[in-house]
Formats: sequence, C-alpha cells, structure tokens
Amino acid sequence: MGLEHLVNYVKYFLSLRMKKLFIVLAALVLVLGAIIGLKATQIASLIGFAGEMEKAGMPPMPVATMEVKKDFWEDTLEFTGSLRAVQGVTLSAEVGGTVTRIAVENGATVKAGDTLIEIDARQERADLASAQARLRLAKINLDRAKGLLDKRIVARSEYDSAQAAYDEAAATVENLQAVISKKTILAPFAGQAGIRLVNVGQTVSPGDPLLPLFSNDPIYVEFDVPQTRLDKVATGQTLRLSADGLDVPADGTISAINPVVSEATRSARVQGTLKNPGNVLRPGQFVQVEVLMPTTDEVLAVPASAIQSAAYGDSVFVVEEKEGKLVARQQFVQLGRQRGDFVAVTKGLAAGERVVSAGAFKLNNGAVVTVDDTMQPEAVLDPELDNS
Repeated sequence: MGLEHLVNYVKYFLSLRMKKLFIVLAALVLVLGAIIGLKATQIASLIGFAGEMEKAGMPPMPVATMEVKKDFWEDTLEFTGSLRAVQGVTLSAEVGGTVTRIAVENGATVKAGDTLIEIDARQERADLASAQARLRLAKINLDRAKGLLDKRIVARSEYDSAQAAYDEAAATVENLQAVISKKTILAPFAGQAGIRLVNVGQTVSPGDPLLPLFSNDPIYVEFDVPQTRLDKVATGQTLRLSADGLDVPADGTISAINPVVSEATRSARVQGTLKNPGNVLRPGQFVQVEVLMPTTDEVLAVPASAIQSAAYGDSVFVVEEKEGKLVARQQFVQLGRQRGDFVAVTKGLAAGERVVSAGAFKLNNGAVVTVDDTMQPEAVLDPELDNS
C-alpha cells in the first residue's frame, strides 16, 4: 500500500510539471506571434512607402555643370626637384671665447654688415691698448732716428733698428685688431637668420657653428634632366613649380645647365631661378617642375572638382536630357596632366558635353538633377602666386 501511494504521488507531480511547461510554451508562442506580426506589418508598410517613392520619383539633386571645351595648353616637360638658397651659410667661430651678446632674433631679417653675435674680447682690447702705446713710442723713436740719420749723427744701423721696432709694433696692433674683429660676427650678406646654435655665456671653440643665415629671394630650383631630353631644355626657358603647401604655382626661368652629364645617372643638373618675395618658397622643399615648351597641345579640359576618383577608376557625371528630365550619367574617363584647377581628359568625353562640376559627390548613375550654376566653384587655369 505504501508503494502504490508513492507511485500515485509521482504521477501527480509529473502531470503538474507538464501543465506548467505547456502554459509557458503557449505564452512564448503568443509573444513570438505578436512580434512576428508587428514586424511583418512594419515591413509591409516600408515596402508600400518604397513603392510610392518609386512611383513619385526622388527629388532632383541641384548641381552645377560646365561644358567640355577644346583648349590649347603649353607642351611641358615634367621633373622633380628641390629648392636651394641663392646664398646660405652656417656662420661659425673663427676664434674661441665666451659669447657675450646675440644681437639678432631667430628668423629675423638682417642686412649685410649687421652685427649678429659678439664674443668676449676684453683681453684682446687691453692688449691692443698696450700695443698701440708701444707703436706710438716706436714711431717717436723712428722719427728721432731719421732726423739724426739725416744729420749724420747716428749710424744707418740704428735707424734700421728703429724702423724694425716700429714695423713690429704696427704688426702687433694689426694682429690684435684682426682678432677683435673676428670676435664680432657680422652678416656677410642680406638674408634671414635661422635658429641660433649658441647661447649667451657659452664658450665656443674655433669652428663651432653659431647661426644659420640664408638669402631666399631670389631662390634656386635644381632638378636632373635625362640626357635623352637635354636637347629640349635651354637657358631662358620658362618653368613652373608646384608643391604641397603651395597654394598656386610659381614661375621662373632656367638660369644654368650643368655642362657635365653624371655617369651614375646619365642626367645633367639644371638650375632655375625664381622670385620669392615673402619667403613663400623655402630651401629644401620638394617640388614638381614643369618646363614650358614653345609648342602647344589640344586638350579637353574639365574642372578637377568634376573628377570622382575610386579604386576602380576615375569618372565624371555627364548631364543628359532623358524623357524630359535632366539625368546624370556616370562616365569613366582617362586623365592626362593637370594645369591649375583643370584636368585634361584623354579618353571618355567629347567636346560639347556638360559635366557636373559641383555636387557630384551626392549623385549616383541615373540620378535626376537640376542645374544651378550659382554654386559653380571658381576654377582658374593659370593662377598667380600671391605673396602679399
């Protein structure tokens, strides 16, 4: 009887657990059904909205356009070069001593002959005063000996001794004056001081660097021309520079061509000269150099702002009329060289087509557009260097 009671209790317990499990599963089914129904309603609503938008069409995108025209550009040769100062030195100490004064600020503009740095010369000035006193005495003795020699009172040898003493005293004075002058560092030419390499109170030795000084207006550009192109360059030709950090190109002329071709590179060094008011160009800069040829090339030019660059190629958007609407068609192109704010297109466009010059970043192929040329960016073919 006890065993039968235990079995009945187990059956009752299991039946109770099954009822609770069934209730939980039923609740989960109801919740999931409600969620699925809600999402289905939302998706259907979105699909309906998309269909309505597709029927209505996306609003036209405002863009600026520019007509593709034929143009004639100067034929150029392109090289890479570096800028060099016309005059540039690092002033150093000729004699040792302690720096007592730095008369120029870092980066200041100086004139030729301006005092830059002074080294302690008190000892030399004291020695100079003593030497000058000996020189005056030697001059008196020399004049007395000459008067006595003229009267034949003293021998010629005494006069010669007085002359030698005077010459020795004069040489000592000149030597001390030279040493004192070397302790005052003067600007050898007009230019711009660099960052000083010494401080007041510092002891320097002969040859120690003190201060850089550069003259950067005008400024040189130097670049190598392969021997196969040397016949195309000559002194007096116009060249144009561009560089990172340089807002607009700078123009100059070829001033010298090295008469020797390097055996290592089979190229010759060419030097150009450019005006550089305001020190916009700085020695050591890496630059792109274009040497202008007397001939011209016919090109199709578009603004650089029209070019869309991607890993799979460069493209532009051509605006065409289609079914009474203006539509932007993506057209892949091949590019040539750049000049100012324009780029030459060598393949992919024809003269007379209109390309999107502003607003292309928000377009896709086949987008409907409206033309608003008031948002046209300024594009300059030959910008001028502003050194103000």
